[in-house]
Amino acid sequence: MREGRLRRYIVHPNISDEPRDVYLYARTRPLLASMNAEDVLLMLDALAHRRLPASVAGGWGIDALLGEQTRAHADLDLAHRAEDEPELLAVLAQHGYRIVLDYRPARIAVGDDAGHEVDLHPVHFDTTGYGVQAGLHDEVFHYPPDSFTTGSIAHRSVACITAEQQMRFHSGYELRARDREDLARLQAAFGLN
Repeated sequence: MREGRLRRYIVHPNISDEPRDVYLYARTRPLLASMNAEDVLLMLDALAHRRLPASVAGGWGIDALLGEQTRAHADLDLAHRAEDEPELLAVLAQHGYRIVLDYRPARIAVGDDAGHEVDLHPVHFDTTGYGVQAGLHDEVFHYPPDSFTTGSIAHRSVACITAEQQMRFHSGYELRARDREDLARLQAAFGLN
């Protein structure tokens, strides 16, 4: 639930040099809530059953690339075809998820009563397989056709975004400590800079 707004509060150098507003939200899930591997696979199975492709991104995406869970994850990030959004939301609703944050067209966060959260990132693909995702402030995130691969979660193969795409998404802004640790693991495993 949005509780307030700080005007011209922060500069996001990957967006612009101009200060931007920041919205303040109340936390809507328990502080210790997380998405474990079983939760992730349950969601991926539900989407696959309806033939709705989605690629794991964010922290779980990094762990999928590494083939092991390296830390607890508060949520599951999924990159998906933008046109699948209504059906994705319907499937998630059948599993008790409802919209908790709506930043369309950039992203939608859905959560359940147990505190699980899935962040949906709609991507518009052209006929060549090149994808574009809208950002919150008119920025654009690019998904070249080679941005997708497979990894594993709990020894099961899952679609995810590539290590190179993860590196691109984690550039141009101040990283949190866990982001730096995640990227260091990726760099060591894939020989990236």
